[in-house]
Amino acid sequence: MTYEQALDYLYKQLPMYQNEGKSAYKKDLNNTKALCNILDNPQQKFKSIHIAGTNGKGSSAHMLASVFQEAGYKTGLYTSPHLKDFKERIRINGETISNTTVLNFIERYISDFDKIKPSFFEWTVALAFQIFAKEKVDIAIIETGLGGRLDSTNVINPELCLITNIGFDHVEMLGDTLEAIAREKAGIIKRNTPVVISQQSKQKEVFEQIALQNNAPIHFAEELNTNCDLKTDLVGSYQKSNILGVLQCWAILRLQGWQISFKQLQTGLLNVTTNTKIRGRWEILSHNPTVIADTAHNKEGLCIALNQLGKTNAKHLHFVIGFVNDKNLDDILELFPKNATYYFCQANVQRALNAEDLKRLAKKYKLTGESYESVSAALNEAKEKANSDDVIYVGGSTFVVAEAI
Repeated sequence: MTYEQALDYLYKQLPMYQNEGKSAYKKDLNNTKALCNILDNPQQKFKSIHIAGTNGKGSSAHMLASVFQEAGYKTGLYTSPHLKDFKERIRINGETISNTTVLNFIERYISDFDKIKPSFFEWTVALAFQIFAKEKVDIAIIETGLGGRLDSTNVINPELCLITNIGFDHVEMLGDTLEAIAREKAGIIKRNTPVVISQQSKQKEVFEQIALQNNAPIHFAEELNTNCDLKTDLVGSYQKSNILGVLQCWAILRLQGWQISFKQLQTGLLNVTTNTKIRGRWEILSHNPTVIADTAHNKEGLCIALNQLGKTNAKHLHFVIGFVNDKNLDDILELFPKNATYYFCQANVQRALNAEDLKRLAKKYKLTGESYESVSAALNEAKEKANSDDVIYVGGSTFVVAEAI
């Protein structure tokens, strides 16, 4: 088996949320627990921080990883989805694991795992945990994939839990009210384990209730009695809440005995991109015209992104956008400005919404433009039409951003 064949096995033979959506979502943790048992429970062999949330959990995970790296700790980082390369999901000190590591793992455990029929995500979590244990990382920053309570990562016993914010996303699986979604995210809260809430929300009572049930000290970062002037190299006004969450985590980690100075916190936040190789968070792809790619893909995230976009000095805005086919676009498309030019496209994934269908739906909201069969065709046309002082925004879906960069 080659590396490419191994990836093909993961992508095509197993349920994968990236392609199949709701049908890939498992309703319990039995598969993950079974896989961990086969691997001699690697999740018990390294320390971790667990992160959930609707928006901001990826950025926060990379921030924390960068801070730990600056403090000299061997740091594992597990995030999803990847943008260009499967191996982006599993990093140690910012470096992805090797093709050989992935291949050897699949070849070694394919016969044992096949008896359990795990999903793509369960396979990947098992791989990450095995690598972090084998490499003896000092700490692993673990981002949930979807939700929290039933997420495959939710078999760890972390030093600390972080919940970034709550918004409407994946409602068909997590619930159609913010309270229901908050309860799912709060499912990562562990007994006697501190939990940080980055962004204040109306679901505060939900978090307090579940924290109380677990005797878990709870901290609301926005209630920090401090004038936070910390900066990060991750561009985007929405990073302010993420920085507050990381600051609160740092304070707790210091009390737990982790040797991380305030200077290392500052430096870590300022060097996230260099240390962790994160992509797609308000990333400037080129200039004249300015091309911005951002992975915001739900109402709350896009609302913040579009608000920031409106503060740019763009003479005219161009939008290269595409979505997956299970989004409620009525709530999303109404956010976009009508006095802009649109290039409707579809990423090369099974769940991508047809570009022509998107164009027809967008017309209801007076968003006008043409449809394109690919992201590259749409982006090239936007660059062709835009003037040097215009801004082109690429987004709507993580998969659109992945193809753009």
